[in-house]
Amino acid sequence: MGTIPTPEPTIAERPAARLAGGLMLLVGLVLLVVGVAVTVASGQPWWLVLAVLGVLALRGLVVLAPGEARVVQFFGRYAGTVRTPGLHWVNPLTTRTRLSVRIRNHETVVAKVNDAEGNPIEMAVVVVWQIEDTARAVFEVDDFVRFVGIQTETAVRHIATTYPYDNHADDERLSLRENAEEITGKLSAEIAERVRSAGVKVIESRLTHLAYAPEIAGAMLQRQQAGAVVAARQRIVEGAVGMVELALARLAERDVVELDEERKATMVSNLLVVLCGDRATQPVVNAGSLY
Repeated sequence: MGTIPTPEPTIAERPAARLAGGLMLLVGLVLLVVGVAVTVASGQPWWLVLAVLGVLALRGLVVLAPGEARVVQFFGRYAGTVRTPGLHWVNPLTTRTRLSVRIRNHETVVAKVNDAEGNPIEMAVVVVWQIEDTARAVFEVDDFVRFVGIQTETAVRHIATTYPYDNHADDERLSLRENAEEITGKLSAEIAERVRSAGVKVIESRLTHLAYAPEIAGAMLQRQQAGAVVAARQRIVEGAVGMVELALARLAERDVVELDEERKATMVSNLLVVLCGDRATQPVVNAGSLY
């Protein structure tokens, strides 16, 4: 599988400058209360500057729950990311974009595509993914959730057209039905490469639906049944030949009966009919000579 031409990321996540949120909450409240109280008591409005500073201090507070992050921008420029859960304080003049970094699932719709042999098949997968680089997720793509969905469907169609549904030729080729683990591994690697520029990490991918399209499902089922019947018959014949060889060897070893070549051929024929027949045999009792 060749390298997927994806643009190199131009930005990477870094920690944002921050202070302890609890301390700055206390400072903001003190400034706000003191500024308002002194202004009311003295009647001098310039004390309201303290209240404004208190409001600015309170505006810089950021509360993060587990599994969340804040992407901080200062006048449009990326200033860093806050990931640690708790109460933090950042520059109050910055804008903060909330982002979930929890593990997510994306399940594709059932897509009808042609496999490597041109047979129409239906295929769907579920992808488990997580944001690894918040800066890339926000700034490198327009909508990272939609981006992951489109790139996943593209990878599914590419994988489906690369491998056959079944390996009827019995060669070393991988097939979608018989080599699910290897195929999903290649699918995960391709999706990961496609979404790398969006700062997304693919944890795993699994096939949720794989079948022939309805228009050829009946014919392919008959083909599979025929292959199973041939394989079963081959196994039965191999076992029957072994049993006949064992029977002839035991008869000769114990000297039960002496058989010439014609009688051996007749016995072999009768045993093969009994062992390989798909119906119960009806014995015929011969009261006279074998000839």
